[in-house]
Amino acid sequence: MKKLRNFSIIAHIDHGKSTLSDRLIEKCEIIDKREFKDQLLDTMDIERERGITIKSQTICLPYTSRSGEKYTLNLIDTPGHVDFTYEVSRALDSCEGAFLLVDASQGLEAQSLANFYLALENDLEVIPVINKIDLPSAEIDWVKKQIEEDLGFDSSDIILCSGKTGIGVGDMLEAAINKLPAPKGDVDAPLKALIFDSHYDPFRGTVIHIRVFDGKLKAGDTIKFMSNNAKYKVEEVGIFQIRKVKTKSLKAGEVGYIIAGIKTVSDTKCGDTVTLVNNPCSEPKSGFKEPVPVVFSSLYPIESDDYEALTVAMEKLKLNDAALIYEKDSSAALGFGFRCGFLGLLHLEVVQERLRREYDLALILTAPSVQYEILTTDNEELIIDNPALYPKDVTKIQEIKEPYIEATIIIPDEYMGKVMTLCIESRGVSSGYRYVVAKRLEMTFELPLAEVLYEFYDNLKSITKGYGSFDYKIIDSRKSNLVKLDILINGDKVDALSQLVHKDKAEKRGRETCARLKEEIPKQMFKIAIQAAIGAKILARETISAYRKDVTAKCYGGDITRKRKLLEKQKKGKKKMKMIGKVELPQSAFLSVLKSK
Repeated sequence: MKKLRNFSIIAHIDHGKSTLSDRLIEKCEIIDKREFKDQLLDTMDIERERGITIKSQTICLPYTSRSGEKYTLNLIDTPGHVDFTYEVSRALDSCEGAFLLVDASQGLEAQSLANFYLALENDLEVIPVINKIDLPSAEIDWVKKQIEEDLGFDSSDIILCSGKTGIGVGDMLEAAINKLPAPKGDVDAPLKALIFDSHYDPFRGTVIHIRVFDGKLKAGDTIKFMSNNAKYKVEEVGIFQIRKVKTKSLKAGEVGYIIAGIKTVSDTKCGDTVTLVNNPCSEPKSGFKEPVPVVFSSLYPIESDDYEALTVAMEKLKLNDAALIYEKDSSAALGFGFRCGFLGLLHLEVVQERLRREYDLALILTAPSVQYEILTTDNEELIIDNPALYPKDVTKIQEIKEPYIEATIIIPDEYMGKVMTLCIESRGVSSGYRYVVAKRLEMTFELPLAEVLYEFYDNLKSITKGYGSFDYKIIDSRKSNLVKLDILINGDKVDALSQLVHKDKAEKRGRETCARLKEEIPKQMFKIAIQAAIGAKILARETISAYRKDVTAKCYGGDITRKRKLLEKQKKGKKKMKMIGKVELPQSAFLSVLKSK
C-alpha cells in the first residue's frame, strides 16, 4: 500500500485537464505510440469535439520514480461541468490527493474554487499546478499571486507545467509520490468499497468502477449493495489500463472494476457502498445520495413513426446514463414522446446529441423547465415540472414556490456594473462580493434557477467578453409570482410551447416568443395569428400575412364591379379556409423558442 497513490485532477472547464492526462499516460508508457490519440480518456465523439469531459474515466499508471522505485498511480478523472458536481465529489472521495489545475492565462475561475473546496471537504491533499505556461498570453506571476492569496498556498509548492509540450509532467508524477499520502485501510477487515462510476458493456453487463477502502475482493465472492441490498456473484475483477486488465483480486487501497452480470446501470448507484454478503461491513460510506434532476423537458420524434425507435433508444441510453430519468408523455400538437429529467442544461444537450448521432433520431424538445411546488387552497401540495400540469383553475392556487440557486461569478472588476445589471434583470439578489486578487472580483447572487436556464450563461459570456466564469448550487425553494404563458396559433393552444414564467416577465417573454415563431412558421393561403396569453388575456400578437394571389389579373376593361365581385369571392374563400385550415409547425419553430437571441 505504501507504493500506491490515488489522485484526481480538478479544474475549471477548458483548463487543460484531458491534455495533461494524455501527457501523464505517455510518460508512464502504458500504450503503444501507434495507438495513442489526443484526449485518450474521453471516449465519446461529443467529448472530443467540445473539449469537455462528460463521463469520468480511470486509469492505473505504473511509474518508476527518479530514485528507481516502482509505484502504482491511479488517476481518477473527473467531469468538468457544474451539472456533474456529485460525480466529482464521489471521485474525490475515492482519492487521497488532487492536483488543482489553473490556466496560466485565465487564472482562478468559479469551478476551480468550487472543486477546490469540494476537495477540502473530502480531506484531500491538494497540490496547485499552473498549466499552459507555454502560451504567449501566460501570466504566471499573476496566477501565482492569485493561488497564494486566495487559496493560501506557498509559491514554492506550485508546479509549473504545459499539457501540450509535456514540460513539468515529470515534476507532477514526483509530487504525487512524495507529497500525496498513501492510502490507508485494513486488508483483513470486512469489505468496504465505494462505487464512484459505472458503464454498460453490451456483452458483460454493467462494469462497476470501485475504490476498495477495507478488505479484499475476488472472483466468486457474493457482494451486496448497501443502498438497495441487491446481491450478485462476482465474475471478474481487474484494473483499468486503457483496456480492462483482469487481476486475481482487489485489495484495500486499490482502484479497479467489478463485473457481476448486472443488467442495468440503475442498480449500481454512484456513491453506494459494496460489501460481502457473508462478512458485511458495519456501516456504509457516508455521502451517498440519489441523483436529483433539476431541469425537465419533453422529447418528441419529428416523425410519429419514430416513436418505437425513440423508446428503444431511451432504454439503451439509460443503461449508460443512470442520472437520466424519463416517463411517457403525449401532446396534442406533437403526439407521443417522453418527459425527461436532467442534471442540468449540458446534460440535456448531451442526451439530445447522443440520440441524434448514435440512434439517428430527429427530435423536438419543449422549453426546459424546473420543478415548482404549488400549494392549493385545499392545502394540497403539488410538484409539477410540466406547464401542462398547471392547475386550470388558478383561483385554487394559494402559493407557488420555485427553486433558487447560489451563483458564484468570477469576473475582471471592470465588468461589475454589467454583471450586476444582468443578475438584477434575472430577479437576482446580491449576497456579497470580494476581491480574489487585484482587479479580479468574486460576486455571489441568489437567483431563481428558471432564469439561469434560458440565456443567462450566454449573456454573461457576452458582456464579460468571455472572461466571466460561473458556478452554482441549489439552496432552497422560495415563494414566487408565477403564471402560465400559453401560445396560441390561429386561436389554438400549442401545449408544447406553454411556459411557466414570472408575472413581471410574462409580456417580454410572450413578445419574444411570438416574434421568433413569426420568423419560422411558413406563410399559408390565409392570415395566421400568433398570440401569447395568460388565461383569456392576450399579451402579445404577431400576424403572418397570407399569400396574395391577384385574382383580378384576368379582368381587363369593363365595370369596376367585376373586380369587386372577384375580390369578395376571394375574401369569403380565405375566411372559410381560415376556419378549417390547419397550421403545420416546423421543428425549427419549437427550437427557435429555446435559442438565445
